Amino acid sequence: MSLVAGCTAPRPGAEVNDPFEPVNRAVHSFNTGVDRVVYRPVSVAYGTVLPAPVRRGVSNVAQTIDTPKRAINGFLQGNIENGFHNTARFILNATVGIVGIFDPATSIGLDERNTDFGETLKVWGAPEGAIVVAPFFGTYTERHLAGDIGDIFLNPFSLILNYPDNVPSIAVTLGDFAGDRYDFRDTIDTVLYESADSYAQTRLIYLENRRFTLGTAPETDIILDPYEDLYAD
Repeated sequence: MSLVAGCTAPRPGAEVNDPFEPVNRAVHSFNTGVDRVVYRPVSVAYGTVLPAPVRRGVSNVAQTIDTPKRAINGFLQGNIENGFHNTARFILNATVGIVGIFDPATSIGLDERNTDFGETLKVWGAPEGAIVVAPFFGTYTERHLAGDIGDIFLNPFSLILNYPDNVPSIAVTLGDFAGDRYDFRDTIDTVLYESADSYAQTRLIYLENRRFTLGTAPETDIILDPYEDLYAD
């Protein structure tokens, strides 16, 4: 909780808590440049070379790798049912699903139940905090950023595997991101390169999606956050 104890309070009447906007805009511009030069061309190459079933398998493995920390967060949130649900999902997909390449768990009702330590912090009473834009990783709230840092230590694979044993896990995670960037390239390109104010648009999309995920906003049509897979899970 010390990571979020100093979360920045919003100004009275402010619709968006963004006191660091000038710095955030500069980092967003840097991230957009990285996307233009690295993320977008790499994702196009990835999506062009690898057929959809292979990309789906990579994504399945990435989701399986993240399932243990989701189970742990379920228990930390006091949601015992979700904790055991994700535990059973991980065991089945890691074994019968061949290290997660396939997803037999979903076919028997063990659907993906995504959560993270940012949601755990919310359950524990931590405030949302201000908007911050991290280089390479995109838009967060202070609570979400602290949660993503916490998730590093909650994932058993991060603690057990050291270099070079963790290289396959990192490669799968990057492949999953490249696949999503490719699949949603039209939407992402529209937001980043065709919006009148791509920073404000990205910030709005992130906040709406994050608050909807946490159940703190009314249900709306979900639009893909350009950097979601880098900080989500």
